Amino acid sequence: MHRIVTFVAGTLLGGGVIYAVNRPTGKQAVQPVQPAQPAQPVQPGKRAPGDTSEFLRYGYPGPVSDFIVRSRYAASYNRALRNPNWVAEHLTRENLQGTADRADSEFHEDPDIPSSFRALLKDYYRSGYDRGHMCPAADAKKDTQAMNETFFLTNIAPQVGKGFNRNYWASLETFVRDLTKSFDDVYCISGPLYLPQKEGDKWMVRYEVIGNPPNVAVPTHFFKVILAKRKNESGFAIGAFALPNKEIDNSVPLTNFSFPLEYVEKAAGLKFFDQVERKAGVVAPLCSKIQCTLDHDAWKKKRQQK
Repeated sequence: MHRIVTFVAGTLLGGGVIYAVNRPTGKQAVQPVQPAQPAQPVQPGKRAPGDTSEFLRYGYPGPVSDFIVRSRYAASYNRALRNPNWVAEHLTRENLQGTADRADSEFHEDPDIPSSFRALLKDYYRSGYDRGHMCPAADAKKDTQAMNETFFLTNIAPQVGKGFNRNYWASLETFVRDLTKSFDDVYCISGPLYLPQKEGDKWMVRYEVIGNPPNVAVPTHFFKVILAKRKNESGFAIGAFALPNKEIDNSVPLTNFSFPLEYVEKAAGLKFFDQVERKAGVVAPLCSKIQCTLDHDAWKKKRQQK
């Protein structure tokens, strides 16, 4: 039995919501970004809109989302969970070319994150989890620097190894790269989710925290959202996938994990591709444009070709 995500539109949490059910299935420097100041009630003549000097005289507590821009990706890092909020890429046939080898790279802590909020190498030691890339190393073959940057722990989250990071998730990464054979520009945003599951008559969010002392949260699920475009077409193709951080049998179709973009946004608390108008004629489901299937033997074929 494997847990896979099902999305339900209803009144719970005010609309589209994700929950887990049981179903059989076979360096550019980091720059802290200060969020916009929250709206505050204003009484005329007493305080100008946006003036927080009375309440935050001695500092703004956060949250601070560390914004990271590197050679092959941009990312937002969550200091509380010690995982990325999201990692964004732009893939083309040209920028996927290169000869950099991941065997020459090592995982490393990100020195641009304050030490008290940093994911540590020792957190993963004997944790039972893989260090799972959000921007895959195979997307950064252009040069050694780009490859090395994918091994910062700010681009990493704990993933189940066998059956997920080394298998189904890796096949999904290949699927995204292969989209450049059908589209000229592919934009992909990946990240973790922490979703509730029903226990009795209650919904509970439970996740492990690895490290000693506990430091890095283990996501329950991961998402990839994709925007793809052909130069000779005015519209876009959009796909959204959410997968449980569990072993997934290769026989399970990728379409089992395909959901409306709005549902993934609801679960993640994020807004994806908000500069694209979402209406018929402008956007179409990705899986209506191409066949959404995974080739689980693709990595074997590439190895044989070398």
